[in-house]
Amino acid sequence: MIAEVREIDRDIVAGFQRDPEQFTDVHDRYFRDIYRYVAGRLDVQVAEDIAAETFCLAFGQRDRFDPQRGSLRAWLFGIATNLVAQHRRKEARRYKALARTGADPAVGSHEDRVLTEVAAWRLRPQLAKALTTLSPGERDVVLLVALAELTYDEVADALGISQGTVGSRLSRARKKLHKVIRPEAFHG
Repeated sequence: MIAEVREIDRDIVAGFQRDPEQFTDVHDRYFRDIYRYVAGRLDVQVAEDIAAETFCLAFGQRDRFDPQRGSLRAWLFGIATNLVAQHRRKEARRYKALARTGADPAVGSHEDRVLTEVAAWRLRPQLAKALTTLSPGERDVVLLVALAELTYDEVADALGISQGTVGSRLSRARKKLHKVIRPEAFHG
């Protein structure tokens, strides 16, 4: 399966290196995954912008992509994760507010309030509180595994870290999350 994906990536890369207009194949293939990952980390409106920016940056850096170093998908998730990092302080404040009240006080419009309330319900205050206990690196690993469903290899590629570091960050994060999240919170 991984060899198949790498072969498809090589074909896509060869195509857009010959003809930049073929970069739309990258967008068509991966936009939805990137958008869902970012939407799981930030609000829906920001996710649209960050997902779009991910592909703009990738297009601008397309000559730097090397399929020998990792998959195209992991590379895109790495770019998206870096963009999310630029919003990390805002993200941490939001998780703290969700943990306290279940609603984001910074939200202004009715539509934003509805979206935030749905996100708060989905994340549950316990999860939001638990995420604030993680270091930024641990949070990135957990959310790439949980929201983007990346493998350890893909997380390592996306963040530019070793597989061992992925494993140790995930292990530490699981221990922290287990201490904070009450098991009964997910059963009713």
